[in-house]
Amino acid sequence: MANDPRLVRLLGGPELASVRERLRRHFERADADETAARVRLTDLDPAAHHALCQLTGRPSRPTRSMTLDVAEIDERLHAAGLAGSLRDALEQLDGPIVSRAKLRQALQSRWLAQAADAEVGALLRAWLNDAPGALGLLKRLGRDPDHALPLLTAADAVLGRLPARGLPRSQLAAETLGDAHALDAGQPAAALVLAAWRWRERAAADEAERSGDPAEADEGKARHDERLREVWARAGVLVSELARPVLFLNLPTQGVPGEPGYLSLRQLLRQPRRWPVAGRPVYICENPDIVAIAADRLGTDCAPLVCTDGMPAAAQRILLDQLAAAGARLHYHGDYDWPGIGIGNHVMRTWRATPWRFSRAGYLAALATAPPRPRDLAAFGTEALWDAGLRAAMDAHGLAVAEEAVVGSLLDDLRQDG
Repeated sequence: MANDPRLVRLLGGPELASVRERLRRHFERADADETAARVRLTDLDPAAHHALCQLTGRPSRPTRSMTLDVAEIDERLHAAGLAGSLRDALEQLDGPIVSRAKLRQALQSRWLAQAADAEVGALLRAWLNDAPGALGLLKRLGRDPDHALPLLTAADAVLGRLPARGLPRSQLAAETLGDAHALDAGQPAAALVLAAWRWRERAAADEAERSGDPAEADEGKARHDERLREVWARAGVLVSELARPVLFLNLPTQGVPGEPGYLSLRQLLRQPRRWPVAGRPVYICENPDIVAIAADRLGTDCAPLVCTDGMPAAAQRILLDQLAAAGARLHYHGDYDWPGIGIGNHVMRTWRATPWRFSRAGYLAALATAPPRPRDLAAFGTEALWDAGLRAAMDAHGLAVAEEAVVGSLLDDLRQDG
């Protein structure tokens, strides 16, 4: 409390407690050296208004608001020998006023120091230094600078084990961090690891773009919004390793010739294959029934065929990654509806596949034999990146065409190359 009882009587009474708190907040928002010209106070009770009139020398009036001239009050307090300024008076009465800007600067300095001083590997260090949102993510996950260093240490330990080779995520977490659930979805260490790994992939794509490989650059950038399980899979870590295995027919050296087979994410990562497909066509369809029909009609005479089963999940992605890396010539067909076009965009952009009878001409040919029915496509759908005229044709006719409806023409290609 202030030593001068006059200041206490003038400004320190209980009727002005809420006013003093509002004035303190005003000074907290300003820098210590900044001059606050005016402060408007509203919803004043009569006692508070009367006390402020005594402080400012104004006549008391029946009103609930008042605008204070801070410089004028500073002069009155200084002339009376009560305080050097209004801010000084508030600090005498209720303690120091700390600028929020200075608090934020001090906290930011602590975060920067923790990030700079952390002894981490090259990948995490590069992510911290170069990724625009790295420090912001660290703040959200760590909540306090004192928690940042253990979190960075944990993430760095995990990144030091990557890429793995078919290692379950729970095993990686238990062996590295001592807790089998430390890398589960939503855990802060997992979020840091995935952010750094995605940044690594994005940086590789940017480097490919600078070196003149736009296809590889597009592939890396297309991965931004995919599910976390697929990011772990690309790092060689298994999450739900038996979920949604990939369906195939007649992949060389794999399965029973002529019979559909499945490969799980577990198999693809734990037992990486050397696919002898360099320069060979491998066909990709969207729907499992196409594989069943091809097996029934063509059997061992069918060309290699892989099914995405809708939007590719982790196992489908890893197999297509492996086939593309082995030099296969990938050809894709899907449903003529807007989700099917979106899947086609993804497959062709990510794995550099070419359209397989999946075009405006193919769509119009399919309509020629389709039974009449009401429009079932919404207008203004998805642009097909590989065929500028396909969306316009689908918009104009308004009819979806399932992949199974054109399976006869697809079998002609599969038989020819089988």
